[in-house]
Amino acid sequence: MYSSISANKRNTVLIMALFIGIIGAIGWVISSFYGNANIAYFVIGGAAVYAFIQYFIASKLSLAMNGAREIEKRDNPRFYRVVENLAITVGMQTPKVYIIDDPAPNAFATGRDPKHAIVAATTGLIDMMSDSELEAVMAHEMGHVQNYDIRLGMITFGLVSAIGLLTDVVFRMFIFGDEDNNNSPIAMIVGILVIILAPIMAAMIQMAISRQREYLADATSSLTTRNPDAMISALEKIGQNGRPMQKQNKASAHLFFANPLKPGFMSGLFSTHPPIEDRIARLRNNANKF
Repeated sequence: MYSSISANKRNTVLIMALFIGIIGAIGWVISSFYGNANIAYFVIGGAAVYAFIQYFIASKLSLAMNGAREIEKRDNPRFYRVVENLAITVGMQTPKVYIIDDPAPNAFATGRDPKHAIVAATTGLIDMMSDSELEAVMAHEMGHVQNYDIRLGMITFGLVSAIGLLTDVVFRMFIFGDEDNNNSPIAMIVGILVIILAPIMAAMIQMAISRQREYLADATSSLTTRNPDAMISALEKIGQNGRPMQKQNKASAHLFFANPLKPGFMSGLFSTHPPIEDRIARLRNNANKF
């Protein structure tokens, strides 16, 4: 567990370096367009400020975008007690508990760190799962909190948002920019490539991070509950009866227990979640280790 937390903190630094490289490339394109090298530094600085702000407000945004509402124990004693008991089991502060009125079985965790953690589940998940299955799913989400995946997710969310905003600015600049600017054809070609490739690279980094963290959270859940069969059963139910969320938000999709988006070629290609069959297979192969 401690090694995974340490690895996650190292990954945070690496990911920030990768994203800064992408943002730097976008800054170079803008600098080349206007013939002013200093613009690149302003672009990187502005993106860093934007990501920093997102880091602190992204959890509130994700809750609002998905229609989550905070509850107390009296509002849903069964669900609240599951979260409360898991927090006691792993020795951490009980996170704030939210519910999403949606028939799709799903859940997510967010926040900056364990002291500011939030866990949420849909009404569909709470109604569909048995007590042991609900405990397994929420232990998975608590695993994201324990492993500092929520911090990594917030930083990634902020930087991906910054890259999307910058590429949109560069695209509009190329279309509506000053026609008298004397830009070399090579700079224009490179600029167009950056506009196309930067969001794809950002999505691929986000996808790779999220998939590995899902496998780890599944394992963490099994270690916490000592019941991998409950996690396998929960995944099988979602695989058979799962459905897309009513509110489709790509920006927060990586936070969820299962992919909340409508199936499609591009959503499958850049899915932030590994296939449910693979997650079940890994749990079965490692069941004797938990």
